[in-house]
Amino acid sequence: MEFDDMKDDANGADIDDAVIQDAVTNILNAVGEDPQREGLQLTPRRVARMYHELLGGYAMDSNAIVNGALFEVQYDEMVLVRDIEFFSLCEHHMLPFMGRAHVAYIPDGKVLGLSKIPRIVDMYARRLQVQERMTRQIADLLRDLLKPQGVAVVVEAMHLCSMMRGVKKHDARMTTSAMHGAFRANLATRQEFLANISRGSSPLQI
Repeated sequence: MEFDDMKDDANGADIDDAVIQDAVTNILNAVGEDPQREGLQLTPRRVARMYHELLGGYAMDSNAIVNGALFEVQYDEMVLVRDIEFFSLCEHHMLPFMGRAHVAYIPDGKVLGLSKIPRIVDMYARRLQVQERMTRQIADLLRDLLKPQGVAVVVEAMHLCSMMRGVKKHDARMTTSAMHGAFRANLATRQEFLANISRGSSPLQI
């Protein structure tokens, strides 16, 4: 099954290790370090390899993630996957932000394989991101993919760009949400979702 009309913003761009290594070497020089000292000699290479993992979402494709795991099921109650851990990089300072995503939908004849929702979260998290956009991207893809009665996504995260620098507020958390269909139109449905994700949640920790 193909979903070529979906706009998931994946550009599939290759990561150029050589350019990254040169850039990291220049940064080390610029901050007064010696790139040739023992602890730093392999740092440019390590950073380039790290970006393949941290920014791997650009190369991920929604068709490959779903891989046919759409099933015709007569079920019209809420499906919720909560506490999906993720790590991302803020596009403003390239510092990490991390937290949990809670994703729910109400099927309209189709359900998605359980493992696919965390993979969709990862696809959007492993890019240079802002939390607001990532939340909306997850919700929009599930809406377009499943054509459900409704979709709800809540993302809670800690941002190192506000913890390590700037305002330096260690305990600050950011929460974003995106709602479609029944979750936006029906207060009771939205409240059921919010009650479910708050029940028994443990505090975010680093």
